[in-house]
Amino acid sequence: MKLKVIYLVVFTSLLLAPFATADVRHKINIPDVLGYKTLKCDFHMHTVFSDGQVWPTVRVDEAWREGLDAISITDHIEYQPHKQDVPTNHGRSYEIALRLAKERNILLIKGAEITRETPPGHFNTLFVEDINLLDTEEFLDAVKAANNQGCFVFWNHPGWKPEFKGWFDIHTTLYENIWVHGIEVVNGDTYYPEAHKWCLEKNLTMMGNSDIHQPIVGSEITPENHRPMTLVFAKEKSIKALREALVAGRTTVWFKNQLIGRPNYLHAIFKKAVQIDKPYLRRGDTIWFEVTNNSDIDIQVQSLGQGGLGKLTLPANAITMIKTKVNSKAKRAELRCRITNFLVAPDKGLPVKLNVSLK
Repeated sequence: MKLKVIYLVVFTSLLLAPFATADVRHKINIPDVLGYKTLKCDFHMHTVFSDGQVWPTVRVDEAWREGLDAISITDHIEYQPHKQDVPTNHGRSYEIALRLAKERNILLIKGAEITRETPPGHFNTLFVEDINLLDTEEFLDAVKAANNQGCFVFWNHPGWKPEFKGWFDIHTTLYENIWVHGIEVVNGDTYYPEAHKWCLEKNLTMMGNSDIHQPIVGSEITPENHRPMTLVFAKEKSIKALREALVAGRTTVWFKNQLIGRPNYLHAIFKKAVQIDKPYLRRGDTIWFEVTNNSDIDIQVQSLGQGGLGKLTLPANAITMIKTKVNSKAKRAELRCRITNFLVAPDKGLPVKLNVSLK
């Protein structure tokens, strides 16, 4: 009798096996802020339909496993080294990936990359309707056609050719016509401080993307080791809300163990991520208290006052015990600090105040 039960269990398991999945999705701990949802996004990646090495559905699975909310497959329009094996079919990678993206609850944005010599360089177009209309001989005609479709257009890896590093007349033309709306401050493993500065000066949206071509092999995700991404602060998880947020410039870039963005968003993330408890011990002018970091970022703190905290790191998803001196008669301690890996400008960290209640 026991043997029959064992056979039945094994047989049932084999029947159900095709319907079971064992995929695991990484959860990214970066808080929602200012009443918005923090969407984790990568708007620059390639497949075999241009110069990538994977089929479009692979990009969706990679993004799902790594915890992303939205992606765009932006295959080159003009550069297709595999076209002898994969014929030119603009937008086909989007069509192939769309069904799986819906099943994985990933927002898939239809996109393409306008690929020209530098200057002007490469430009991604998001929310495109007909990519074929962008396949033109003249660069400005292509960008104008993207804007006529209501695309969000951003400049890719602006410093990837050092000999042509800079802002040229053609970029001024794009900017003055409002034909470019953002710049990649980060592309892959590279941070472009000049692009960061241009975004601040010209009120352009900050972007950070992987520009991935090869397959993403499995490796542990850590504060230093993760794909670069654009954090978009949207009213909801929808393509319409995502588009509105990008146009409004509500983004921050997560690059290695750094956040790069405007002060209001960085401060909001810090405030939501960091919990400061009341001191659990006080002896005269010395207090001991705990700080919890509820984010995936190792937050690097540098004291701006004398004495104080000095330099310390609040490890990701961990509790740090802090011992410091305060005024023995004070009811509250205000510790002025700079978060050195929250960049509000090139080489400039975010100033914050750590308020510790002493009551």
